[in-house]
Amino acid sequence: MNSLWLLVVVVSVAIGFGLWRKWSDGRMRDDSTSLEIIASRLPAESTDGVEQEQLKVDPTDLGLTLGPRATLLQFSSAFCQPCRSARLLLTSLAEDLPGVTFAELDAEDHIDLVRSLQIRRTPTILLLDSSGNIRKRAVGLPRKSEVVAALANVV
Repeated sequence: MNSLWLLVVVVSVAIGFGLWRKWSDGRMRDDSTSLEIIASRLPAESTDGVEQEQLKVDPTDLGLTLGPRATLLQFSSAFCQPCRSARLLLTSLAEDLPGVTFAELDAEDHIDLVRSLQIRRTPTILLLDSSGNIRKRAVGLPRKSEVVAALANVV
């Protein structure tokens, strides 16, 4: 009888996680890291008094050109199926909206940047304003309506 209860608990937790994941994937959220995609490496003080480097990236170093209004930056990986769908969606939006550009980076090729931006899954889409500041973030396949609304708020 105990094993039956354990099975019920495990299945319930798995279903709950799956529903939460379905609800949260692709939602455009304000970016809590407040990192900027500008400048170069700047020294930062750590709590133990040892100076460390804080990674900041110049878009031109990555071969990126920021859009005059906004840029949709997608971090992808080669084996990621949702990345392909996200690429098609975001490319279409960038073509339809003037001043918005789309750029894609392979997460494996930019591992330091991935770590500094706290990217845990692919696809991760960052919405950058014209200055390169990260304004919104979506993890997973984004919803078109949410990306359009986020772009409207940024532009």
